Amino acid sequence: MIKIGITGSLASGKTTASNIISTHNGPLFSADKVVKKFYRNRHFKRLVSKKLKLKINSKFKELLKSNILQKKHTLKKLEKIIHPLVRKKMFDFIKRNKNKKILFLEIPLLVESKLMKYFDVILLIKSNKILRLKRYKAKKGDIRLFNLLDKQQLNANKKIKYCNHVIINNKTLAVFKKKLLNIIKKYE
Repeated sequence: MIKIGITGSLASGKTTASNIISTHNGPLFSADKVVKKFYRNRHFKRLVSKKLKLKINSKFKELLKSNILQKKHTLKKLEKIIHPLVRKKMFDFIKRNKNKKILFLEIPLLVESKLMKYFDVILLIKSNKILRLKRYKAKKGDIRLFNLLDKQQLNANKKIKYCNHVIINNKTLAVFKKKLLNIIKKYE
């Protein structure tokens, strides 16, 4: 089994890359999708609300985002709750798919979380900040949150030394797809 990790900065194209290369090639684990599922779970919301002293209501996520923007320590506290849960889901995914030839795991904070040892190949999706911000805003993202989260991540140039391949995503989708598929051919 070859475990391929996909990482990169916020709005660099990780999800697009993951979907392109995992289709027809192997199962995909997405840390972002796992986290989105957590936020629909009552038990998780209770855990977060208790740790961060927030009220659970219909605008829980908005309240949490506001809290993150106002208090820097909130993000760190939240990460301490989320990261172990995501890691457990990641290991469960690997175990469930141990008989597959290739596994793809999209982990935005792969390097920051020091998970490199769990992967045979790491792809870094890199894109310039102006383009990333444009993509983030197109999905109705808050610019202040983008800047805060972007600062939490290691600069892509520092991540390069931990990665086997760097794919620049500043051009068209067709160019990006071609680059990705050329790399994946090496592991099929």
